[in-house]
Amino acid sequence: MVFAIEPNLTRANGYMVTLEVCSQLDKLGVKYFMIPACKDSFSTTNAGFLPKDEMLDICDILITVGGDGTIIRSAKDALRFSKPVLGINAGRLAFMAGLERHEIHLLNKILESDYCTEKRMLLKTQLFDGQELLQSDYCLNDTVVTRPGRAKLLDIKVQRQGKHLIRYFADGLIISTPTGSTAYSLSAGGPIIDPALESIMLTPICAHSLFARPFVLNAESELSIKTPPNDSVIYFCDGSTQVAIPKGAYLKITKSDLSAEFIRIKPDTFVDVLNSKLTQWKGNF
Repeated sequence: MVFAIEPNLTRANGYMVTLEVCSQLDKLGVKYFMIPACKDSFSTTNAGFLPKDEMLDICDILITVGGDGTIIRSAKDALRFSKPVLGINAGRLAFMAGLERHEIHLLNKILESDYCTEKRMLLKTQLFDGQELLQSDYCLNDTVVTRPGRAKLLDIKVQRQGKHLIRYFADGLIISTPTGSTAYSLSAGGPIIDPALESIMLTPICAHSLFARPFVLNAESELSIKTPPNDSVIYFCDGSTQVAIPKGAYLKITKSDLSAEFIRIKPDTFVDVLNSKLTQWKGNF
């Protein structure tokens, strides 16, 4: 079995946690690779170094070390090569991590085939100007529509299957997957959704109405998000680069035909992980 490792070395614990992962893989006598930019930092390990695409092409499993943002970015990399991902927490909460730092020794279970995989749905977000497709993105967590500076409220109209669904006057709108229900949507007052229940959720950001509430829709919904043509509006997927929505353009959001695959070694359920992480979160205050 061949592993690829994508570490986030900007994290305070990122380097040390990655070093511990390498040490464990060295003990297990397996091959693993990182990108050439990591060579100086991990020259004392048995790692090989290859360009990212070549590394992902030959590996069986991608191990990513960091927080949820790192895991999401790595999952999108792995998606292109149909490879499963194991997230190891080097951040704070990391809802999507399969292992914590003190559990790195459990990597041996992968070699024993003592693990399972879990698929998570993605959203496909397309920017249209009339019939012209301007941009297309995938998101594992969410797509967020807002203003560059949030100076005033946005008038956001949502259609489902071509028919009016809801209108929000708010600072913005979060369109999320169940995975994203524990991310930005949670901070904005959205509900937590079990990832096993494929769905699309709308969560307004600071809505200017007592009756504007999150909306949970079935995963087959086809959504159109429109804002007034004279407004300055942006969107971003999974916290990535902001994209300006041209005047008169709109977003089309659907469930993607692709899904991300995650390695699960421990027997804990989604509720177990949720309770554990939220307890940690509470302890930070």
